[in-house]
Amino acid sequence: MLSLNLPSYEPKISIKEGKRFIFDILRKKYIALTPEEWVRQNFVQYLINFKGFPKGLLANEVKISLNNTIKRCDTVLYSRDMSAKLIVEYKAPHIEITQAVFDQITRYNMVLKVEYLIISNGMNHYCCKIDYTNNSYTFLKDIPSYDML
Repeated sequence: MLSLNLPSYEPKISIKEGKRFIFDILRKKYIALTPEEWVRQNFVQYLINFKGFPKGLLANEVKISLNNTIKRCDTVLYSRDMSAKLIVEYKAPHIEITQAVFDQITRYNMVLKVEYLIISNGMNHYCCKIDYTNNSYTFLKDIPSYDML
């Protein structure tokens, strides 16, 4: 797969009936290896191994109900009290991160009301901190480590 702007790791890849699958350590099963899934698995490894995010507080493909439809947040970090703290939205490396992507994660946040939003296509990563008191947000220079959240 394509080299990303993330530290590399050794993924577990399997091939079944000519299709490639990658092991998702959070869902504990093999998932079809799409370009977006490649970004997700690399980014989750980065959060755990380089940013100190506890694996037990991360979840992939979190279902939410939004405007009478079911949506899925790509990755959610929970606090120890199990309230959502951070949402990550992934795109395939060839997908440009546009305002529409920010609008998508913002809609998800209308439900979860987290403190941090991250968007990544594996090449470019954006993180912002939400300030609910002042109805504003700030883009951060880097993705904070877990103990800085």
